[in-house]
Amino acid sequence: MGIEHLHDMFHPDSVAVIGASDRTQSIGSAIMRNLIEGDFAGRLFPVNPNHKKIWKIKAHRSVEDIDHPVDLAIIATPIPSVARILKECIKKEVKGAVILSAGGKETGDRGRQIERAILNDVKGSKLRIIGPNCLGIMCSQSNLNASFARHKPLPGNMAFISQSGAICTAILDLSIKEKIGFSHFISVGSMLDINFGDLVDYLGNDPRVKSIVMYVESLTRFRHFMSAARAVSRMKPIVVLKAGRTDSGALAAASHTGALAGEDAVYDAALKRAGILRVKTFEELFDCAELLAKQPFVKGPNLAIITNAGGPGVMATDALSDFLFNPVAPEPDTLKELHHALPVFWSRGNPIDILGDATPERYRAAVEVCLKAPEFHGLLIIFAPQAVSHPTDVATALVDLLKGHRKPVVTTWLGGAHVEEGREIFNRAGIPTFDTPERAVRAFMDMHHYSRRIEMLQEIPPKIIGDMHFDKDSAAAIIHDGLKTASMTLRETEAKQLLHAYGIPVINTQTASSPDEAVEKANQIGFPVVLKVDSRDVPHKSDNRGVWLDLKSDAEVIHAYGGMMHAMACLLPEARIEGVTIQPMIRDAHYELILGTKTDRDFGPVIMFGTGGTMTEIHQDRVIALPPLNRLLAGRMMEETRIYMALKGFRGRPAADLVQLENILIRLSQLVIDFPEITELDINPLTVSGDKIWAVDARVFLKHWDKKPFEHLVISPYPNQYESRREIKDGPELAIRPIKPEDASLLDDLFQALTPRSIYFRFFRPIKRMDHGMLVRFTQIDYDREIAMVAIMHEDNKERMLGVARIIRETKTNSAEFSVVVEDAWHGRGIGAHLLDRCLVIAEEKGIQNVWGLVLPENRQMIALGQKLGMKLSQVPRSNEYELTMTFPRHGTAGGSTPAEDPVAARGGDASRLSGDTKGESYHEKENITGS
Repeated sequence: MGIEHLHDMFHPDSVAVIGASDRTQSIGSAIMRNLIEGDFAGRLFPVNPNHKKIWKIKAHRSVEDIDHPVDLAIIATPIPSVARILKECIKKEVKGAVILSAGGKETGDRGRQIERAILNDVKGSKLRIIGPNCLGIMCSQSNLNASFARHKPLPGNMAFISQSGAICTAILDLSIKEKIGFSHFISVGSMLDINFGDLVDYLGNDPRVKSIVMYVESLTRFRHFMSAARAVSRMKPIVVLKAGRTDSGALAAASHTGALAGEDAVYDAALKRAGILRVKTFEELFDCAELLAKQPFVKGPNLAIITNAGGPGVMATDALSDFLFNPVAPEPDTLKELHHALPVFWSRGNPIDILGDATPERYRAAVEVCLKAPEFHGLLIIFAPQAVSHPTDVATALVDLLKGHRKPVVTTWLGGAHVEEGREIFNRAGIPTFDTPERAVRAFMDMHHYSRRIEMLQEIPPKIIGDMHFDKDSAAAIIHDGLKTASMTLRETEAKQLLHAYGIPVINTQTASSPDEAVEKANQIGFPVVLKVDSRDVPHKSDNRGVWLDLKSDAEVIHAYGGMMHAMACLLPEARIEGVTIQPMIRDAHYELILGTKTDRDFGPVIMFGTGGTMTEIHQDRVIALPPLNRLLAGRMMEETRIYMALKGFRGRPAADLVQLENILIRLSQLVIDFPEITELDINPLTVSGDKIWAVDARVFLKHWDKKPFEHLVISPYPNQYESRREIKDGPELAIRPIKPEDASLLDDLFQALTPRSIYFRFFRPIKRMDHGMLVRFTQIDYDREIAMVAIMHEDNKERMLGVARIIRETKTNSAEFSVVVEDAWHGRGIGAHLLDRCLVIAEEKGIQNVWGLVLPENRQMIALGQKLGMKLSQVPRSNEYELTMTFPRHGTAGGSTPAEDPVAARGGDASRLSGDTKGESYHEKENITGS
C-alpha cells in the first residue's frame, strides 16, 4: 500500500483516543496522560459515549461525531468492537489507526477470525493500521506519546521497532538510565497491516533518523522487507535481534541440503544479504543501540586498549581474539609519544597498561596519543578501582577530550557503586560505557562487522567469464515429466540431465536394467566403475547399500548388481527399482564439495555450498545464500567455508578452478530462479581436481507451482524478459537490456565520453567524475523499485554502453522519476527515445501511475521527445526548470521516433545531492540522484 500515510501517523495534527478514560490504571487513561504530559501540540479528541469530558477535554460519542479532521486514531477498546470503530474511521477519512487491543491471533483460532474480519472491513480503504496487541507508538520529533508505556524516550536520532511490548518497555527503561535517545519508538504487535518493511521504508526516508534497531520474532511480506532493508541499510545501520533461533524447519528435510539449511541459518543469510547486523541477545542489542546512538562510524577493527590493570587488558584481548583479531601494535611514532607520556614501566605494547597508580593526567596523556594515532580505529578505555585515582576524577579528565571526537571510543569502568558516578559522567556526555571489557569489545566489533558488511555491499562484482547459456526448454521438459510421477522426484540420470541443461558439468552416467546390460555399459565407460541403485524412492542410497564402489571387472559388476537388488528387497521392499546407474570411479579427486538448494517457507529458494561427501553432516562446513548470485556473491560464499583455504591449494594439492566454481553456483542459482518447482536439489559430491569438476551424484525433489513467475523469490532477479535487440540508423545492431551490477566500468566509460553540456543537462551542474559510490548505486539496483535500460554495442569483442534511461519508483507514492542520457557521438540515432520508451512501458506494466522528470528550457530535444511520448510540459514554480510528466495509461508511444527527437539528457530529482556530506539523508533522497 506504500507509506504515504505513515508521516501523518507519526506527525499528526489531531489524535482521537477511542476508549479514553479518567479511570486510574486504565489503558485509555494512560494514553490520555501520555499525550497531554508529553506536550503533544496537536488537537486531542477523547471518544467515550459515557462521558462528557475526559481529562478536562470535551468527549465525543464516536469518531464520526468529531467535527474536525482526524489524522490518527488510538483504539483502546475490547477487540470485538474494533471492526465497527474502524468502519467509522474510514468514513471519517482518518489517515491511520493504532490498535492497542489484545485478543487477536495470539489467542488462537477465534482471534485469527477476528483479525480476518477486521482486514476484510478495511480492505480497499486508505486507512493504515499498526497493531493490534501493541504498546503504541512514540515520536520525539512531534512530542507524540501514543502509548501506555510508563515513560517516553529521550529525544535522539535512532528508531526502535519491536514485535514485543515487553522488550519495548525494557529498552525504554534502560535507555533513560544510559541517556540514549530515540526518534521513534514503535510497537508493531500482530502486524495486521503495517509491518517491518513498511516502517524500514518510512524511517529510511526520514533524514532525522540515523539508525534503526529492531526486535523481530517473525516477518511478513518477505520480499518487501528485503527490498526495503537492502535499500536503507546502504545509508543507515539496521540492527536486528531475531528471536526463535531453532532448527525445526530442517526436521522434515529429504536431502542433505535440507538437513543443513535450518530455519535460523536462512534468516542469517537473508539478514546478511540485506546488509543488516544481527545480534543474538537482548544485552547485545542494547549495547549496539548504545554505540549507534553515541559514536561515529567504526572504520576498522584496530582497537587501542588503554588500562590501569593487566587483568582487564587480558580480558579485552581474549574478547578480541574471539572475533579473530589481535590488538594492533602501536606504530614507532606512537610508541615514541607514549614513551614520553608514560612511566618507564608501562607495557610498551597494546594493551597499553599505564599502571595501577595512573592518575587522571596520565590517562588523558595516553588517550590523546591514541586518538591521534592512525593505526587505531577506536579506543577502549578501562578503569579498575585503586587507591590513587578516583573513577569520577578520571572520567571528568577525559570527557571533554572524548566528546564529539571522530574516532569511536568505548569505556569500561569496572566495579559497582564506587564507579557509578564515572559511568554517569560518560552517559551524560554521550560516550558509551559498559560494565565489562568483553561487552565493550563485542559492541565495538559488532559495529565493525556492520561497516565491513556495508563495504562488501559497495563492491562491484567482476564480469562473468564466458557466455552463460541455458537450455531452458530441455530443463522444462525434464521437470514437466518429473511432476507426473507419484513421488515428484527425478531419477539420478534425469537430475544430471537437468544440471547439464544449465551448464553444470556432470559425470558420464548410464543406466542398466539387468546384470548383462550393466556389464556392457561398464565396459563402454571403462573400469573401474561405480554402481548405484536407480530409484526415485531411495534418496539416501549409501545408507541402504545402494552404492557399490571401485568395481574393476565384469564379475564384480555382476556381483554388485545382485547384491544391490537383494539389499533393496530386504531393506526397502516397497521401493520401485528401475535398475542401476553406472559411472566412472573417480580416484584422484582432490576435494569433495556439496552444492544444493532448498525452498524455505519464508525466503524461498536458498543456495548452499560446503564440504561434501559422506561426512557432510559431520563436518557441518557450509554456507547459505539467497539467489540471485553473481561472481562476487558466489566468491563470498566459498570464502566463508573452512574448505575454501584448501581449495586455493593445500599440501601439494593443486588449487581448484575457483572461477569455474563461481560459475557453477551462478548457474545453480539461475536454475532455481527459472524453476520454482524445484523444492530441494543436492549435488553431493561435486568432485574437484584442479580444473576438472564433476557432479558425481544429484537428486532433485519437485512440487507443482501455479503462481506468477519469480513470485517464489524474495530478491528480484535480473529481468531478462526485457532484453531485446534494435537496429539504429546508419549504425550497428544494439543490445537493449536492463543494467547489471557488472556494468559499472561501462557506465564510467559512458560518463567519461559525455560532453560538459550533456553532463550539465543531466545533472544541472558540472560533475567531473562518477565516484565508486555513484557507480555502485547506479548499477546495483533493486529491479522491484527501479528500471534502468541500457543500449550496448559490441565492437572488437568488447561491450560499449551508448546510453541509459532510468525510472525510479518513489516510496511514498505510486509515482516515479525518469532520467535519460546518450553519449554525444550517438545523438540523433533514436537511442535515448527507444530506451525511455522501453522504461515507460515497463513502468506501466509494474503499476506505476505517473512519471516525472526535470529538464532545462534550453534542452529543446528532450522537451520535444517528452511531448511526442505524450508527456505534459509545465514550468516549475519560482524556477527556470521545466517538468515533464506522464500519467498512465498513456495514449501513444514514441514508436519510430526520428533522430532529431533523440534527447541530449534529462534527469529527475535533485542533482545537488550528488556531492557533499550525505550523512543523515533519506535513502530515497539518495535514489533521486541516480541515473546516467
